[in-house]
Amino acid sequence: MTTPQPAASGAAGAIGRRTAGHHLLWPALVLLALLLGNLAFHHDFLSVRVRDGHLYGSLVDILRFGAPLVLVALGMTLVIATRGIDLSVGSTVAIAGALACGHLSTAARPGSVATTLTAVALALGVALVLGLANGLLVSGLGVQPIVATLILMVAGRGVAQLITDGQIVTVTSAPYKMIGGGSWLLLPFAVLLAAVLVALTSFVIRRSALGMLIESVGGNPTAGRLVGIRAGGLLALVYVFSALCAAVAGLMISSNVSSADGNNAGLWIELDAILAVVVGGTALTGGRFSLGGTVLGALIIQTLSTTVYTLGVPPETTLVFKAFVVVIVCLVQSPVFRAKFGRRRAATPRSPAAAGTAPQEQEARA
Repeated sequence: MTTPQPAASGAAGAIGRRTAGHHLLWPALVLLALLLGNLAFHHDFLSVRVRDGHLYGSLVDILRFGAPLVLVALGMTLVIATRGIDLSVGSTVAIAGALACGHLSTAARPGSVATTLTAVALALGVALVLGLANGLLVSGLGVQPIVATLILMVAGRGVAQLITDGQIVTVTSAPYKMIGGGSWLLLPFAVLLAAVLVALTSFVIRRSALGMLIESVGGNPTAGRLVGIRAGGLLALVYVFSALCAAVAGLMISSNVSSADGNNAGLWIELDAILAVVVGGTALTGGRFSLGGTVLGALIIQTLSTTVYTLGVPPETTLVFKAFVVVIVCLVQSPVFRAKFGRRRAATPRSPAAAGTAPQEQEARA
């Protein structure tokens, strides 16, 4: 006679299955493992303290330095959701910082709020034009996204160096410094700004039909066209949004160091952004996407960079180390890999005794 299981046990099992299948579980576990790994080498790694009215600590540094990557990856997520790619975000970062710092360096009152707002508006306005150009090339002329954005990736870096005349432009402006290097309510202002932009984007995407339309364009463009979805406007919109996010990231980066470097600012950040999107669980084939996963992926990439310096990994092997960890993360998240690994473990005998009795049990069942 079997005893029925309690309802509470069944409910707990259902909750456990839902938690195990949640798309944010593995990125969150990987981020937690990285933090605990750093804690094993440095016991004060997770400590946060207040000094001079600001929060200090490794966790705060990860958030502050990871804020630009979060924004770039945020825009990249929507582009990838439409089966596209944006390789020009690094150049947009450099152009935005160069324009803002260039305007401040020649202004009569660089420390005024009005001058800073003008510099920010100039950078965002040019970024809007750059994003619209990418969108028109992809949606209007049918150029492949990787080719269309590769044009701006190459040319944009040269434009940024032309703006700075090949020099590092330094500025002295307290309002501009606030964007990437200031603090408000004890927290870095860049972190608060990134959190607000992520929250607004998530609200608009998930509380309106826009998110579903973007997923339909990337998931099944033919079906979307048959039901009357205008993919051209949506494609232009996501590339404009990606450029604006990159411009804000460029303002943060140049503000944090009070200078603009047209050659190195935002260099290879497009690759880190793509990695963050993939690690966060969004497929490069388009369709469904996860903004929360992207944020976790960006924090994982930034934590990896911090771990490299914390563990004293030689600079020449930094990229290899990051690539190795990212491959492991992608394999851990892959349902196909986990299924094959699980079947292989199930097929492996637990002990010689169990292996020896297996044929006998098969004969008995026969």
